[in-house]
Amino acid sequence: MTDATGGAKGPDELRQQIERTRGELGNTVEELAGKADVKGRARARAADLRDKAGAMTVQLRSSAAQAGHTVHDKATHVTHAGPRPVRGVVRAGVKHPKPVLVAGAAAGAVVVTVGVLRRRQQAAHGPVWRLVHR
Repeated sequence: MTDATGGAKGPDELRQQIERTRGELGNTVEELAGKADVKGRARARAADLRDKAGAMTVQLRSSAAQAGHTVHDKATHVTHAGPRPVRGVVRAGVKHPKPVLVAGAAAGAVVVTVGVLRRRQQAAHGPVWRLVHR
């Protein structure tokens, strides 16, 4: 219970207010310390980015594997169907298109991987790195 001026009515209530205020101040100090801990926040951000990069890597590998299977299936279908003459197109001496298709899929996967790695490196180094390495 408090009186009209907002102060404590008795010593017990005053002690309770002091303990409550100490708890609130302790929480505030912890929050401020967390905001002032730049290294800790940077480490947490780096861990988040590593997790996202790992997930992206898994996703890219899955996509590349799926693309490889698709290319393999189409190449197998084309090989089993036999060569069909195409009007107006000169075959460049390629007997079996499967190796060419697989090489094309591998080259596409490499291009995607290099792009992701470059973007990740740029994000890690910040805007100054981008200005210097244009």
